[in-house]
Amino acid sequence: MGGDLSPVEIVAGAKRASDELGIKVLLVGPPELVGDTLGLELFACSEVIGMDEDPAGGVRRKKDSSLVRSAELVRDGAACAMVSAGNTGATMGAALLRMGRIKGVHRPCIATPLPRPGAIPSVLVDAGANAECTPAMLLQFAQMAAAFSTARFATTNPSVGLLSIGEEPSKGTPLVKETHALLSSPDSGVNFFGNVEGRDLLGAEADVIVTDGFTGNVALKTMEGTLRFLLSTIFEVFGTNDETKAASNVLLPYLAPIAASLDPESAGGAMLLGLEGVCIISHGSSSATAMMNAIRVGHDLAAAGITDALREAVGAS
Repeated sequence: MGGDLSPVEIVAGAKRASDELGIKVLLVGPPELVGDTLGLELFACSEVIGMDEDPAGGVRRKKDSSLVRSAELVRDGAACAMVSAGNTGATMGAALLRMGRIKGVHRPCIATPLPRPGAIPSVLVDAGANAECTPAMLLQFAQMAAAFSTARFATTNPSVGLLSIGEEPSKGTPLVKETHALLSSPDSGVNFFGNVEGRDLLGAEADVIVTDGFTGNVALKTMEGTLRFLLSTIFEVFGTNDETKAASNVLLPYLAPIAASLDPESAGGAMLLGLEGVCIISHGSSSATAMMNAIRVGHDLAAAGITDALREAVGAS
């Protein structure tokens, strides 16, 4: 029931995941609102937490909501992952309260893939779950994101970069400097790359980039908006006159794959790391394609045993 295009695009994406990927999908929502399930099984509930509702209040009050019931299905072993394009805060709250945290995890965090054309994506963490963080939290985020990178992209010994305003260890806020010291320690449990700057986020050399959730969310949305603006401008220019149209015929076959690799819908979604279960958070404007890819991510991470990998990563701290 979540997302700007629900339920039609959500159901369509679930149907594609079932037909094209062979993944068994269980829809969750009020039957009268979901409508045509396209033949997919529906777990009926009576409530929905809206996109504009207070997340904590919604989860507390609406115990028969689609988000709460989805988290319970994972907790009870009836599903291997939950996927939502709805209220991000409520998704996180429902998953945390019903699945619970992995023992030893300070706070769950959001891991989001960042495109690296021609290479496997890097991972940005935290992308918005925790606006205020401690150095110990960032160290743990780095450990879990490294395990996530290995499980999702088969990265061997992923390198971890720390987002800062300069490459030197002396640059940055007190939080960044203290985190740099922790990540640099031989006991950190991660392969520390060093500081990375905002200009290095796309095409980053580091496999994982760690920061606090406020900075990470601003950086992520800035990149999304910038890429959307640049791509739309380029395609507008191609239709300006006969010369640009002719040029587009030559360039589009080369530009189209690059544009596809930069499209957030191809990433599928972000994972909430640190829970006793898999929770995938998809973009609020997710189309059927984005939802299909998000379901693929949830399925593949569950099959790869991501929760066990995260437990091991945290245990190494």
